[in-house]
Amino acid sequence: MLGKSKKIKQDYEELNRKYSKLFSEKKQLEYELKTLKSEADFMREQDEEIRQLHQNTRKLKHDMKNHLMVLASYLGEGSYDKANNYISEILDKFNNMHSYIETGNSLMNHILNKKLEYARSHHILIKAEIENLGFKRMKAMDFSALLSNLLDNAIEASEQVKGVTPEIHLSIVKRREYETITIKNRVEESVLEKNPELKSTKTEEGHGLGIAQIKSITDEYEGMYDFSEDDDFFCVKVFIPQ
Repeated sequence: MLGKSKKIKQDYEELNRKYSKLFSEKKQLEYELKTLKSEADFMREQDEEIRQLHQNTRKLKHDMKNHLMVLASYLGEGSYDKANNYISEILDKFNNMHSYIETGNSLMNHILNKKLEYARSHHILIKAEIENLGFKRMKAMDFSALLSNLLDNAIEASEQVKGVTPEIHLSIVKRREYETITIKNRVEESVLEKNPELKSTKTEEGHGLGIAQIKSITDEYEGMYDFSEDDDFFCVKVFIPQ
């Protein structure tokens, strides 16, 4: 009787181990499928962005012919003030146009173009230095969450600025053995003095988790992060080892 009971227990443990293995493999396959679907969506959206850019470029080329004809007419009749005003209008239009960012990393392209175009459309000044980096150690979903959260936090803070011009500085560069992301956004008052632990003040479900997620993802890849302030800018730096 004891021998039979022991055999049943061994069989159960063996089945349990097989089940755990199959369950783990199933979860891994589901994750890989979800990642592939996300990357496919990014590629489709990127293709549409490039198509739209080419269309806008063709339209711009056509419009420039008309602009030059108008300017030639003003200059021909000696209406220099009208010509200068017309040139100013053209330059304003150019400054408001969206220029596509190409980094060599399709996922980064998608996130940067989507987020920075939103920032520009909300009159936030953008200054960027971006190198061709792969962040190959990171899973696509983790990199997407990291960069998206960094940009979302800076954009959201910039939208709340009232007394100064909203401004974001973005740097994605290699520093020794680290791929780094640095984002600075202008602030009206010290964030760290008011909220040194950077706790969310939001109550809506699903919001306010950005900082925690940035820290968690960085820790997962044995990276480093730093939050500081300098010359009226709140600064976040993330270092991911290669």
